[in-house]
Amino acid sequence: MVRKLLSRIPGLRRLAGRKPVVPVLRLNGVIGQGGALRSGLTASALADPIRRAFSTPGAKAVALAVNSPGGSPVQSELIAGRIRQLAREKDLKVYVFCEDVAASGGYWLACAGDEIYASKASIVGSIGVVAAGFGFQDLIQRYGVERRVYTSGEKKVILDPFQKEDPDDVARLKEIQAEIHEHFKAMVRDRRQGKLQAQESELFSGAFWTGAQAYQLGLIDGIGELRQTLQGQYGEKVQLPVIEPKQSWLKRKLGSASLGALPAGSGAGNWAGDLMSAAEERALWSRYGL
Repeated sequence: MVRKLLSRIPGLRRLAGRKPVVPVLRLNGVIGQGGALRSGLTASALADPIRRAFSTPGAKAVALAVNSPGGSPVQSELIAGRIRQLAREKDLKVYVFCEDVAASGGYWLACAGDEIYASKASIVGSIGVVAAGFGFQDLIQRYGVERRVYTSGEKKVILDPFQKEDPDDVARLKEIQAEIHEHFKAMVRDRRQGKLQAQESELFSGAFWTGAQAYQLGLIDGIGELRQTLQGQYGEKVQLPVIEPKQSWLKRKLGSASLGALPAGSGAGNWAGDLMSAAEERALWSRYGL
């Protein structure tokens, strides 16, 4: 009788039958500015998807699907910071699911979650800072190329790849890296407070581990797949709408075009730089065997 009476209240039947919703925000790729050949994860590019995820009507929580080998520490911090800000404002729990890799800046993004899960074979960790480059000073000498650089400020050409490496420049770079590393470690300590199960000398060495090992070390909260885990939390009928950054028509066109098919004036002068960026991205993924 009571159920029959309640069913007559306008809108109550619709509300009673509403399925729980957990929007899934995909964070896939290298963190930082992209180019014509790739799309990077940046705070500006993700501003709208993050907003949409946390504004989803009826959302019970937000899930992040992270698949990133890292990149810019600044963008990692900005993205993670925005997610935490909206999680507090909307009072929504954030679940993170590490896919192939959540390493370096990718793990920074993972730490935006209240609970972190991964597959047993996921690559997790790499809490450190790296910089890499090349030295071409002997190459240009061999071919008789003269390097001409004019500066105001004696440190404007620090770590110039066409000059012999300066120990003072290297020391300055390591000083900056150490400061960024300390900031990274402080964030992990705060977000994983009371959960870390190993010495900091091991956890913060820049090493990376499988998901199974990361669970034992306290870097993640469990082994689990996104759909199965969220169904366990919110029932088998939970809805998981996927939210991804929208690509412009030009980005989609360039992404599918071959180099030879590009029309004149389409930014061909930038392709050399884009190819170098693509090679650097490939090297980041390859470091983790991907």
